[in-house]
Parts: sequence; C-alpha cells; structure tokens
Amino acid sequence: MSGQDAYGPAPDADAFEGIARDTIARLPPAFAAHLSDVLLLVEEEADAGTLAALGLDHPLDLTGLYHGRPIGEKSSMDSATMPDRIHLYRQAILAEWIETGVRLDDLIRHVTIHEIGHHFGLSDDDMHALEDAVTD
Repeated sequence: MSGQDAYGPAPDADAFEGIARDTIARLPPAFAAHLSDVLLLVEEEADAGTLAALGLDHPLDLTGLYHGRPIGEKSSMDSATMPDRIHLYRQAILAEWIETGVRLDDLIRHVTIHEIGHHFGLSDDDMHALEDAVTD
C-alpha cells in the first residue's frame, strides 16, 4: 500500500498482514533469521483479559503487543512454551490513523517494528533506527 486516500475504505486484516509481512521481509538478514518461529496475528482488537493485564481500559489504547520472551532471555530450558507472537490490533491502528493522519502503511510498519523490537529486547532508539533502515 504505497499511499492511500486520507480516509478511504479501511483495509481488511489480510491487507494489514501483507504490510506487516512486507516490513519483516525488508528487515536486515540478522533480524529476519530470528523471526521465522514468531507468529504474526492481526486481530480486530485486544481482548478484555489482555487489556486488564496491561492496566488498559479501552481496546483502542493498544495497537500492538508482543507475547513471548526476548531472545536475550531465552534458554535451552524453555521447552514446551507457547510460540512468541506479535499481535496487531486493526481497530486501534485504524483509530490512530484517523486521529494522526499518518499514512496507514507507515503506521502498520511502525507498530510491527516496535513489536519486533520487543522480541529482540531493543531500546526505543534502536527500534527507531531499525524502522529507518526498513523504510530507506
């Protein structure tokens, strides 16, 4: 999605996933090599349990979430654990798109990179640098 009308029809979950997967495909190989087992899920909004666990009241307050242990905290003793997951919450991202006017593909890319950053235990500055590398 290389540009869109300010408030045209909202892309469906498949379009969101396509943008997120394109973002992952553009990552430097050192990052991409460690994401093959991470599930990417596009959901309409966070469920009540997730919101409660994070101390949030409204599903539009959460655009994405990483579930798992950062790579630097994993060990060989981590058998039989759930796979790491990146959740993108479509309704919250759409609400932010409308509120901010940021291009939707840029916003999806930003949220995807942010959640990938949690997988790698990156700082906010490192996440921004990775985002810049993907968009250049």
